[in-house]
Amino acid sequence: MRSLESARETCESFLPGLLDRLADTPLEELETPRSAAFDHFRAAGGPALLIPASYGGAGADPLEALAVVRALASRAPSLAVATTMHHFSVATLFTLADSIHGSGMEWALLEGIAEQRLLVASGFAEGRPGRGILSPTMTATEAPGGYVINGAKKPCSLAHSMDLLTASVALPAADGAEPTMAVLLVPRETEGISVHPFWGSRTLAGAESDEVRLSDVFVDEKLLMRTEPSVPGRLDDLQTVGLIWFELLISACYLGMVSGLVERVVDGGRGSAADRARVLVTLETGALLLEGTARMISDGETGNSDLARTLIARYGAQDALGAALGQAVELLGGSAFMSSSDIGYLAGAAHGLSFHPPSRASFTAPCLDHAAGLPLRLT
Repeated sequence: MRSLESARETCESFLPGLLDRLADTPLEELETPRSAAFDHFRAAGGPALLIPASYGGAGADPLEALAVVRALASRAPSLAVATTMHHFSVATLFTLADSIHGSGMEWALLEGIAEQRLLVASGFAEGRPGRGILSPTMTATEAPGGYVINGAKKPCSLAHSMDLLTASVALPAADGAEPTMAVLLVPRETEGISVHPFWGSRTLAGAESDEVRLSDVFVDEKLLMRTEPSVPGRLDDLQTVGLIWFELLISACYLGMVSGLVERVVDGGRGSAADRARVLVTLETGALLLEGTARMISDGETGNSDLARTLIARYGAQDALGAALGQAVELLGGSAFMSSSDIGYLAGAAHGLSFHPPSRASFTAPCLDHAAGLPLRLT
């Protein structure tokens, strides 16, 4: 299938040998916690994918990153989902480094991630019942030389394999003023960081999405990067760019999973020519929406209105992928489903895009307000 093969060629150019190593391992093994998938990803240089070449990274642009994640998800869904959180964290760091609020420390951190092939877990808020996606999951208390951090993130992908944890945190302000926001980065081995069971499903269990808990963790002032002030519900530039990257790459994961099923339909000659063309067109409709978002990022269009466009593309892609998934499973038929656990697994995992924030329901009012001319606000 041309588009998927093209994505795999892009993946091979950036992460040589990774897809072959993944193909040599049964899917059911790759999808279990503590699988070898993350070791393969490190060995191929995966942690440096988005880091600019001038800082020792691979320097993939958004279109290339979309292709790499799509290709990986077609072979190892949990690896793609988990490492998307790594890439999201990296994108947040280099966005902060380029902003007026950057301290210069961010580029040193990115160089270290690329050179040492470190995996970074994301403790940023993603939306929880009763709390918005912008609400930090961590609190801070001022201490000599830094802050003491408490809080938890669940689920937190890469919980067991991470080397570093990034998170948003509210820093207390003097005189009862509103807290200021910051991004923290702490090594996994820091005293007070612990991992606890959370993920109960076998689907995407290989992403290691358990609870990461911080109990009186001291973070040096140098590892806290302050962000620009913002009004409640209004995203600052860092949050905006981060969410755009997140929506692009997490959608790419599910594009890859559905692509793996559609490939089986097309290459296997399932159904009629019209059936195969229909499912292929439906799939590629979703891919084209995501490619439009990637081009938008490449053109530097990462403002408030661009996030609204990104979310519209994400929900459009979600609908297209859902339709393609249903068509592919029907064309593969019951005998294929019963004879291969891979098909059932991919079909189940591919429904996950609808669970990632923001939910379609929570986007309804902000979408209509934005269409009426107001800034996009997410709560």
